[in-house]
Amino acid sequence: MALYLRRAIRLRNTALLLRSSKIQTCNVSHFIFSQNQKTCHSQKPSPLSSFDFLRDSRRGFAKGKKSKDDSGGNTIELAPDIGPTVKASAASQMDAAIVALSRELAKLRTGRASAGMLDHIIVETGGVKMQLNHLAVVSVIDSKTLSINPYDPNTIKELESAIVSSPLGLNPRVDGQRLIAAIPPLTKEHMQAMCKVVAKSSEDVKQSIRRARQKALDAIKKAGSSFPKDEAKRLEKEIDELTKRLVKAADDLCKAKEKEITQG
Repeated sequence: MALYLRRAIRLRNTALLLRSSKIQTCNVSHFIFSQNQKTCHSQKPSPLSSFDFLRDSRRGFAKGKKSKDDSGGNTIELAPDIGPTVKASAASQMDAAIVALSRELAKLRTGRASAGMLDHIIVETGGVKMQLNHLAVVSVIDSKTLSINPYDPNTIKELESAIVSSPLGLNPRVDGQRLIAAIPPLTKEHMQAMCKVVAKSSEDVKQSIRRARQKALDAIKKAGSSFPKDEAKRLEKEIDELTKRLVKAADDLCKAKEKEITQG
């Protein structure tokens, strides 16, 4: 009887042990499986994370448009060098004023024949108005005589009429297929009137040169603190020197014209 009892107790303990081992094995398997699932889920790429990375990268590039200094301060912007542009613009305007003065002075008749003294005369032919030097070649025969040779001989009458109607006081005559214009001597009254015109032209061109100078100085002043002070002073000095040089050039042209008028 005791033997049967010991065997029953042993079998019960063995069954309990086997049951406990099975439960533990299941728990361990479940734990391992759960950990594997978590690992798989953590390693699976997330579309949203990729999108966030691209979005952050794009933001980084957008912010990178502004270059900052190494200290992390604000953007450093260099002001453009306006000096050459301002000076070139002023020089161009002043040169244009001198060219215009030369053309105006060439229109004034003196006691000497000049090939360019007829260039400003407008001739109407075939219903079209053109400058005389586009229709004929003007040459100097001597100090008192001009020759006008039309490209088209059929325009000789229109050329003659235009010259007579001009304020130069010339009366050309037809000589075959050309015109001959004698330059009459200037009267004292005519000389005085021409000298007044020269003086007026001189003052007009000087005002144009000074206006160009003032525009340049205004442009420098407008640049303000973005333009270094020493550079501004240097540029102002260069513009003043340019102004003085071209004003003197205008004076020289007008004085030469007055001498040509008075000396006949």
